[in-house]
Amino acid sequence: MDHIEGGYYFLINDYGEIHLSIHVHKNKTLDVGLLKKLINKAGMTNEEYIEYFYGK
Repeated sequence: MDHIEGGYYFLINDYGEIHLSIHVHKNKTLDVGLLKKLINKAGMTNEEYIEYFYGK
């Protein structure tokens, strides 16, 4: 995570190539559609995300 502004979390990869902004609401989870869009924008497949997030 790069920084937080208000309700937005800003994530930038180590190379500065990918910038994601995620609006975070207290006590709410991300919608599946938004999560899939963020995974795609990050240049990952669903399988790569699962491997990274869950370490499987």
